[in-house]
Amino acid sequence: FGIASFQIPLLGVYGACSTCGESMLLASMSIAGGFAEKAVCVTSSHFASAEKEFRFPLEYGNQRPLSTTWTVTGGGAFVLSAGKSGPKKPRAKITGMTVGKIVDFGLKDSMNMGPCMAPAAASSIEQHFIDFNSQPGDYDKIITGDLGIVGQKVLFDLLKDRGYDISEQHMDCGIEIFDAATQDTHSGGSGCGCSAATLSAYILKQLEEGNWKKVLFMPTGALLSKTSFNEGKSVPGIAHGLVIEAV
Repeated sequence: FGIASFQIPLLGVYGACSTCGESMLLASMSIAGGFAEKAVCVTSSHFASAEKEFRFPLEYGNQRPLSTTWTVTGGGAFVLSAGKSGPKKPRAKITGMTVGKIVDFGLKDSMNMGPCMAPAAASSIEQHFIDFNSQPGDYDKIITGDLGIVGQKVLFDLLKDRGYDISEQHMDCGIEIFDAATQDTHSGGSGCGCSAATLSAYILKQLEEGNWKKVLFMPTGALLSKTSFNEGKSVPGIAHGLVIEAV
């Protein structure tokens, strides 16, 4: 309803909390292939809607384990174009991408989403290094979406087993977006809007100001539904990567 009056062709995509990366990846390919001149990628999430859909109603007042992340009420919108899209200088450019695979380690805990997504992040990061013949040190930051404090540790262990140490370059949007000590957000933030808000409000600013030159942006998603979860099925993960550079 919100954009129906614009009468602009719409592709609705959903990759759980990797949606921001997925939409930008698809838009980039459309523009590079000559199928569009400009595209707007919009992603958002809301704490209350995610809680009642995937966990428990807020009125229930259940206790949350320390592995839990808090869904971010927020969003981000990005205009992508093949060249200069207006009077303003572009904030950054997308120079590469890695499409993620579904990775399922059999975890079933919706209150511990970080470890559910970490294997997918490790898979996509490793594949990216192989495809682009790169190393962690080639990037100022390697940024995941919402693994949180618990998921970050799992990611480090998985990549070290594969010969990569990203601990110096790694940043997680879910860890950065909240202050866990003062806001009591346990493992950190999550949700489709987590990586979108962090990219639009913080990451692009760092590139724009010259603090960073090149980042690997890797939003992560847990592919569960309330039906699959209630049936006792596992929570697979997915992660899509974008190389974003300063201009």
